[in-house]
Amino acid sequence: MKIGLEVHVALPTHSKLFCSCSTADVDEPNTNICPICMGFPGSKPSLNEEAVRIAKTIANALNCKINQSISFVRKVYFYPDLPKSFQITQLQGSIGLEGEVTLSSSKVHIRRIQIEEDPARVIREAKYTLLDFNRSGIPLVEIVTDPDIVSEDQLREFLFVLRSLLYYIGVDIDKEIKADLNISLAENRVEIKNVTGIKNLVDAARYEIKRQSEIIKSGGVPEKETRSYDEKPQSTISSREKESDEEYGYIYEPDLSEFSVSGLTVPEHIVDARKVSRELAEKHNLDYKTLLELIAFDTEAMSLLRYGLEKSGLPADVVVNALEAKKRFGKAVNEKSLPLLADYIQKGIQIDRDVIMRIEKGMPPAEVEVSNEDTDKYIKEELSANPEFIEKYKKNPKVIDFMVNTVSRKHGIPQKKVADRIKHILAEYLK
Repeated sequence: MKIGLEVHVALPTHSKLFCSCSTADVDEPNTNICPICMGFPGSKPSLNEEAVRIAKTIANALNCKINQSISFVRKVYFYPDLPKSFQITQLQGSIGLEGEVTLSSSKVHIRRIQIEEDPARVIREAKYTLLDFNRSGIPLVEIVTDPDIVSEDQLREFLFVLRSLLYYIGVDIDKEIKADLNISLAENRVEIKNVTGIKNLVDAARYEIKRQSEIIKSGGVPEKETRSYDEKPQSTISSREKESDEEYGYIYEPDLSEFSVSGLTVPEHIVDARKVSRELAEKHNLDYKTLLELIAFDTEAMSLLRYGLEKSGLPADVVVNALEAKKRFGKAVNEKSLPLLADYIQKGIQIDRDVIMRIEKGMPPAEVEVSNEDTDKYIKEELSANPEFIEKYKKNPKVIDFMVNTVSRKHGIPQKKVADRIKHILAEYLK
């Protein structure tokens, strides 16, 4: 089994790839348009330098060789979303070539990274089709991999790694991704077009692998074709025969000269959340996967983690607990609030919305010097308010955690002290 991907990523520029029209999302169709992005005869494209700069940064992050002089071609095909009957893209003159992404147990090689324009949006209705050209000309990079992926787990890991790298470059794709899947279990390659979202990509791959396996088992050969993915039945549907490169009739784009990228400055070091997580986990004896989950798509969390572990003087496990609270409660957890939050954590107080509100007001935990008598009083008040608790406790002693958390949260008493006293009280109740 071989799986290759063609991943399409919209670049965060203010204007389109070949014209000055805005890339901003608008509700009104066909408003961010001009003769160039609508493909009017005689209109001439002009290359967006910022799009090239971002594409070069992506190529660097994926360990590609950078073409210092790039060029564009016309990919000829006839479809309503391309009124000029071709898409401006790249081929041999692509911005990046021969890259690679290292996974936990393998590598996925990047064949090329090319810059291209997005077509218009096609809106199909029962009796007619509409076109919205607001999307036409949006700058994209297409990341084309070799067919190195051989399992669902590898597919999922590659997409996770790619999304995280793009996020730290500043290309936030909202944790969604759009790609074409190329899958072959035999001689012919089947392409599944325009699949959006990690779950859909994995589901589409799973279905297609099963479909081709059944054809081969029955003595057949899967046809070379293009298919689409339908989310509801989670299946792929044949749409047309797969085109060859020759059928696209690539020709050099005569309206765009070669462009030198040697003068475009890009970041020398690209943040890799996996590398940061691994280094910090080893240095502070923490769990790598926990750290990666916390910082993979959160620059603030990464900054706070580094500050907490390297500068705050707090125990490493307390810093991680604080980061887990940040994941739940957002901006309320920062460098300024970290010491106070750590105080709550170290006193065994469960972090919830009430505690976060106290931290935002700069309120420290309640004094720990709560007498046994007062603690017992608070516990008995809670037991009186929840008369069914005793019966639940008899059936499942683990429900004690709920009562401990409730009393601790309400009165700012360390959980350990509440737990000790509640066991003493329950023993009396159950005599």
